[in-house]
Amino acid sequence: MDSLRLAIGQMCSADNHAANIATVSALAADAAGQGAKVLALPEVAGLMNANRKVALTQVVKAADDPFVAACQELAAKHGLWIHNGSTPVLAPDGRFLNHTTLIDDQGLIRAEYDKVHLFDVQIEGQAPIGESKRYAPGDALVLADTPWGGFGLTICYDLRFPYLYRVLGQAGASVVFIPSAFTVTTGRAHWETLLRARAIETGAFVIAAAQSGTHADGRETYGHSLAVDPWGRVLADMGEGAPKMALVDLDLSLVEKARAQIPALQTGRDVPLRRV
Repeated sequence: MDSLRLAIGQMCSADNHAANIATVSALAADAAGQGAKVLALPEVAGLMNANRKVALTQVVKAADDPFVAACQELAAKHGLWIHNGSTPVLAPDGRFLNHTTLIDDQGLIRAEYDKVHLFDVQIEGQAPIGESKRYAPGDALVLADTPWGGFGLTICYDLRFPYLYRVLGQAGASVVFIPSAFTVTTGRAHWETLLRARAIETGAFVIAAAQSGTHADGRETYGHSLAVDPWGRVLADMGEGAPKMALVDLDLSLVEKARAQIPALQTGRDVPLRRV
């Protein structure tokens, strides 16, 4: 298919599954009603709860997760593919996995991905953020075959590791998802620049649904969900505030055109480092 109408849902996720399922139910109905074929959601769309003691009573294995199940039901009900952003699920080592699911229009799970790069950072003037204390990393990239070409699955902090996107581009990804819950500080400084760079480097559409606002657990997120085309042009910037939705019509022929004009995915060279 040469075109895709895609809906982006921007959220301010709550600290319980039920509230977030209600939000996504409304977004899915709106997306389907406006002719979208795919709905993209942000990171931790299913649950955003920094209170580990409480979260341990909520988080279950992916196969039992209520948010994943609800997204499957909504996809089948509306005949809509849903990329559910992510939600925490149990990892084998007792930590969580930041887990994303791609669901087709029959409600079937077509791909799953666990966030590979964890947000262990020290921003000046702020307390350290050590995501790896609570989350285990994923161990593989995922590219899903769809009627619109390859969909590459990544999450948030993965954005800062361009080699991931080069691999996805070389494998034929036409659309790359980067659902996120960026901090306000790093969002203002880096968000749009990094997203546009990833689109330009890969010659792919980048879809980055984001969290926005002050959450029940006290965190603040940047918003500005973006859609970027393979030439680096911003097709949609949703600003602040949530929940809300934006529609973008993707001309998928632009992927081949961008890669033909600048064939960087084919002409890169691996050379040794010479230290002098």
